[in-house]
Amino acid sequence: MKAFRSIRLRLLLFSLVVTLFALMAAGAGLVSLFGRHIERRIASELDVTINQIAAGIEAPQGGSLALTALPTNPRFAQPYSGLYWQVTDESRGTVQRSQSLWDVQIALPNLEGTSAESQSGRAEGPAGQTLFLREKRLVIALPGGDRTVRITLAEDEADIRTLRDAFRSELVPALLILGTVLLIGAWLQVGAGLRPFASVRRGVRDIRTGARKRLSPDVPVEIGPLVEEVNTLLDTQDGLMARARDRAADLAHGLRTPLTALASDAERLKAEGHPEIAAEVSALAARMRRSVERELARARERHSDERQSVRLQEAANAIVRTLMRTPKGEHLEFDVDCTDEIALKADADDLYDVLGNLLENAVRAAATRVRISCSAEDGQWLIAVENDGAAIAPEKIKALSARGRRQDETEGAGLGLAIVSDVLAAYGSAPDFFSSPLGGLGVRFRLPRASEGG
Repeated sequence: MKAFRSIRLRLLLFSLVVTLFALMAAGAGLVSLFGRHIERRIASELDVTINQIAAGIEAPQGGSLALTALPTNPRFAQPYSGLYWQVTDESRGTVQRSQSLWDVQIALPNLEGTSAESQSGRAEGPAGQTLFLREKRLVIALPGGDRTVRITLAEDEADIRTLRDAFRSELVPALLILGTVLLIGAWLQVGAGLRPFASVRRGVRDIRTGARKRLSPDVPVEIGPLVEEVNTLLDTQDGLMARARDRAADLAHGLRTPLTALASDAERLKAEGHPEIAAEVSALAARMRRSVERELARARERHSDERQSVRLQEAANAIVRTLMRTPKGEHLEFDVDCTDEIALKADADDLYDVLGNLLENAVRAAATRVRISCSAEDGQWLIAVENDGAAIAPEKIKALSARGRRQDETEGAGLGLAIVSDVLAAYGSAPDFFSSPLGGLGVRFRLPRASEGG
């Protein structure tokens, strides 16, 4: 779950970075385009004034140029207003200019040739500001001969910057709103895109807990191959586990007869007066039998989806009946405090392994009584096996769960507890050792509850 959230966070961070970069680039591009649009609009307006001035140029009797159609914009009459005109008679070197220029003449850039189209440029204004220029050089046929006239219109570039800045200030909130909408969309898109993987994750969890056997193939086509590969892997694993269980069963059957013969040989040795050798042979046979049982328990560990409902009382009574026929068990009182309604979602062999080993240890340690009890806890069954034998020091209780440690070195309780730990681990559980109110050792473990009617 943590890794899944990390992927979502990384995708959202990536979307945030990309969105911010895109908005910044779009904002800069829009401001630049707007500035160019303003320049074109101002250029168009200045061209109108240039044409107006050109239409009113006269030269009576070939004298100085006379401007009969001056622009009417009041800014041309206001000194340093930011809007200027200048007409240069290049044939005679005379200059006429608007009152807004006062006594300053615009230093014009070089303008090559004549053209019917106006040209743009930049120049320094009367107050040191930068001016945006529109110019046209014309050859005008007059009674005294042709004249080359250069008509210049200029506007303070600060006006363009003011408009551009105003546009930028209005654009930023719009981009922020757009960015918010895009991020919300990205969040929704990431959620929708990862939702199929969330269903796969839940499916894997259900497989692990036993709610289902395989992932559902009803997924988007993009993750269909992943689901198919996982299901194929599960099929392969089930096949391998089945073969492993079969090999373990074959091994157990193959060793059962030699171990039985070895135990018989030990009894004959004991009867013939060799008790020490008989004890060693018996201990070796018992150790081999428990090793085989432990490996069988491991081999039987299977996916939870194969676990069926098993009745706790039925399993406990079956084991108790067997133990009551042993020399130690026939003198003990067994208290099975479990109702018939208690059902576990577990493999029957696994439950018999766990209860069998715990009850065998309890019988060995008990003085007069062994108790099996059960209670519900957090959707599971809590099963406890207790005895009234000798009390165990608190510091020794934790050592009982260590691998290979034994309460009784001669009887192999430690190996039995190791088998219990191996089996319970497949269910996400573990043995919990405690001092029993009966006086001896108690062991608790948890197993899942079977579904209703299971």
